Amino acid sequence: MKSTPIQPTAFAVALVAALPALAQTSSAELTPVVVTATRQATPINQLLSDVTVLDREQIEQAGQSSLAELLGRQPGVEFAANGGPGTNTSVFIRGANSNQTVVLIDGVRVGSATSGSVNFSRLPLSQIERIEILRGPASSLYGADAIGGVIQIFTRKGAGAPRVNASAGYGSYGTYEASAGVQGGTDMLSYSLQAGHSKSSGFSALRNPTASGYNPDRDGYRNDNASASISLRPAEGHELGLNLLYSTGPSQYDTTPVTADHVNDQDQISYSAYSRNQFTERWTSTVRLGRAIDDSTTLRNGVPNSVFRTEQNQVQWQNDIKLGFGEALLAIEELNQKIAATGTTYAVTERTIRSYILGWNGSFGNHRLQLSGRHDDNSQFGSHDTGTAAYGYQFTPEWRGRLAYGTAFRAPTFNELYYPGFGNANLKPEKARNREAGLIWEKAGQQIGATYYKNEVSNLIVNSGSPLLPQNVDKANLEGWTLTYGGTVAGTRLDASLDLSEPQNAKTGKQLQRRAEQQFKISASRDIFGWLSGIEFQAVGRRFDDAANLNAMGGYSLTNLFVEKNLGAGLTLFARANNIFDRQYETVRNYGTPGANVFVGLRYQGK
Repeated sequence: MKSTPIQPTAFAVALVAALPALAQTSSAELTPVVVTATRQATPINQLLSDVTVLDREQIEQAGQSSLAELLGRQPGVEFAANGGPGTNTSVFIRGANSNQTVVLIDGVRVGSATSGSVNFSRLPLSQIERIEILRGPASSLYGADAIGGVIQIFTRKGAGAPRVNASAGYGSYGTYEASAGVQGGTDMLSYSLQAGHSKSSGFSALRNPTASGYNPDRDGYRNDNASASISLRPAEGHELGLNLLYSTGPSQYDTTPVTADHVNDQDQISYSAYSRNQFTERWTSTVRLGRAIDDSTTLRNGVPNSVFRTEQNQVQWQNDIKLGFGEALLAIEELNQKIAATGTTYAVTERTIRSYILGWNGSFGNHRLQLSGRHDDNSQFGSHDTGTAAYGYQFTPEWRGRLAYGTAFRAPTFNELYYPGFGNANLKPEKARNREAGLIWEKAGQQIGATYYKNEVSNLIVNSGSPLLPQNVDKANLEGWTLTYGGTVAGTRLDASLDLSEPQNAKTGKQLQRRAEQQFKISASRDIFGWLSGIEFQAVGRRFDDAANLNAMGGYSLTNLFVEKNLGAGLTLFARANNIFDRQYETVRNYGTPGANVFVGLRYQGK
């Protein structure tokens, strides 16, 4: 790798040498159990992959931040937004394109099959219980598009005596958020019903007066959302359940003609039903039926201009089988994607993917192994096989290492294949080969991690030629280091990460669009006179807004503050201040980003 302004070696040596000495003797923390990394519930300290878990407490501390902003504060993740709240947002994992990440909600694939990506700004944090981020290729478990990784969102669940929850807050840019719900459960029944509303006056989506479509007016956003989760356990080892997430609302944006009011009204809906049955001590079967809808309508002065709608119908049957040595995974899936559009005629509007997955996880002594393979048969471009092999070794009770190799691919989108005057029906899937190695030190609630990865993507689809069409002409190298630390030092919770990467077009040697080569993130929180107080700092290196690297966007740093105070009787006062030094920066060239802003609210959680 070429040299970068931040050199990894000195930082890594200092981090690894110094932080173990700071470890405090403390009670053992509950080890999180992760589903996304293997498709089977596995303690996070037994995984052979690079994973971050965000729980409800961390989500609540995000305050008025969007889901994309929260994700962007995590190791190996960046985001870019075309303006303020509700505008199109992209998330990049380890430098991979936004459409090279699979997003799941309660196990159901979501997103647009025309653009190939998910608008994260339309997924409300108020309805989310937990987020799992899997970094690195995972097509052997999740199929097409999992080149950069997988983000799985879990909606809120219920347990225990019935409890009411509510939250309301107000802040800068006329931002208002409110949500309420009830949740609870017994040994037989669990439930959660939630509803929320948010609104913001926003700011001008375009900030550069010379940009085409610039309009200095505020571009506002409104969102109504709801979620539901119900599970019934009629007998031990058997569970039936339903999950729903619904989000709808308009957002204004800038484009020509500037005298018109431009609005994008978008619905995102995901719902599923499942039956999980433990038929024997060794065999558990899970059948899931799911549907996801992405419906986007653009309006000009209140009149619909265009509509793009994606429906994804999914059937999954997964079998988890405990063997004398490890645990096997056998699964079959069928995904049917349908698109509809007004004003745009696609030559093909539907495709079906049938998949077969075989996996195995096991350990013996200090050794851990993970193997998985998947066969996808796509009605558009035929079959594709992917696989992953990973090995881990526990050197001492504190030190463990891992090695992994995996392949992945991305299916061309309907726009890339069939958009009138632009699509290329001869496109092939993008392919990826990833190698990575990791080393982790963990003791008494402290953890230090170092991961090196090299992901080579071939058949990269870029717009090329004359006329300009999507072509399989390029390659990308996604290579880098991620260094992390998490733990409590002298009563202060610390989390830090350093990403040093080269997201590069291998053919041209240029830096990939809107991705930085350096990122540093750190957060600290502690109790101060009964107030949980925290500070976050994030520094992002220079990026380019074009493939030729002619339009540079300077690096930037952001500092955020948050506090919480338990008032008793289930009430919590909270406040957050983002970008407190009012830094001016861009994630997409010419588009606005929030300046210094604050948000104050009150949260209630029934006992």
